[in-house]
Formats: sequence, structure tokens, C-alpha cells
Amino acid sequence: MSADQSIALVTGGNRGIGLAIAKSLKSQGHNVIVTYRSGSAPVGFNAVQMDVTSMESVEKGFESIEEQWGTPEIIVANAGITKDTLVMRMSEEDFEDVINANLTGAFRVAKRAVKGLLKIKRGRLIFIGSVVGGVGSAGQVNYSASKAGLVGMARSFARELGSRGVTANVVAPGFVETDMTATLDEKRRNEIAGSVPLGRFCSAEEIADVVAFIASPQASYITGAIIPVDGGLGMGH
Repeated sequence: MSADQSIALVTGGNRGIGLAIAKSLKSQGHNVIVTYRSGSAPVGFNAVQMDVTSMESVEKGFESIEEQWGTPEIIVANAGITKDTLVMRMSEEDFEDVINANLTGAFRVAKRAVKGLLKIKRGRLIFIGSVVGGVGSAGQVNYSASKAGLVGMARSFARELGSRGVTANVVAPGFVETDMTATLDEKRRNEIAGSVPLGRFCSAEEIADVVAFIASPQASYITGAIIPVDGGLGMGH
């Protein structure tokens, strides 16, 4: 896989981790297209509006991408949501909404992308998971379940599509410096950092650089893997 003309698609790529991934892939020479559900497209990137909770929206988004730029070879399923609350307060709607966006949404995108990958007989499916998919997290039954589900799904894609030159992997971040974690008070930040062997939060750029590696020719023999970027928090899981 050459970066010269390859097209990379990053869902939810207009902010946070998704935008960092888009920037890293662009720096490696890929033609990066980002999707966004709401807000505005980031400056400097081709973009399409896409809601991963709707197969119709996913289909329209891919049709637009293929008409304007061609077949995406690198698919980064990053779009997702959280609806955190303790399990006794978690409604079925809270659970189903997170599964629909994070797990079924990733499936919708990957399934549609595979149509093009099978034609060109190469590609990368990269799912953005989480350390909590392996270790769990109080107040995140829905989110943890959605991220754990990505592992089984990615490994099934890996087995099904490996003979066609398509790899499928999960990049699993730990605690990340985001707008949300920036609002935590110093005591809570220190508690969280203290639970991480490396003693600090991860930057979005550190995650993005790992994604860029998995998308590169150097990672052509890696598939069905969980690549942790968690400072050692989830080791052994």
C-alpha cells in the first residue's frame, strides 16, 4: 500500500482524536477525507456529512466520496458517543444508543467500505476501541460493551478478508487529554494519572501516530490485533 495516492477515510474526524488522526494520516501523504455528523468540516480536509447511526447516510456518504475522490483504502472507524451513568440508572435507550453509534455504526461503515476494498484487493480497517473494552469501567456498561464488541468484529473481518489483502485491527486508547478530561479538577486528574503505570494521560497525537503506523506499509502483516495506547493501564487484557 503506497501513501502516494491512497485515500483515507476518518469517521468523526472533525475534532478531538479523529482530527488528530486525520492530521497524522495527511502528514504521511494520504488523501484524507473526514466525516462529521454535526458542526462544520475542519479546514484543510475534504469532508462529507455522515451519520453512522443511519445506513442511508453511510451509503450516501460513500457514494459522494467515490464520485469525487475514488475508493477509500484506509478506513478509520472513530465516530462514537458516550452516555455514562451507573447501571441502575442506565435506560435501555442509553445502552442501545451507544451500541448503535459505536459498534453498529462501525459495522455499517466497514461493511460499506469492504465493497470497494474487495475490488482493489487491499485495504486497512482500523477501529478505535478503548482500554475499557478489556478492563471495564464503572458507569460505562454501554460504552465498555460497545468497545469490547469491536474486538470480535475486527477479528472476524481479519479472518474473512485477509486473503483479499485487507487487514483489520483495533487501536485501544486509555485516558486521553481531551476537552472533557480538561474539565476535571486537579485531584481527580492526579487519581486517574496515578492508576496509569506511565503516570500521565495520553495525547490525541500519540494515538494518531499509532493509527498512521497501522495504516502504513510497515504494518502489512499485522491483522486481528489490539494495539493498546494506554500507558500500560490495560496490560494483560
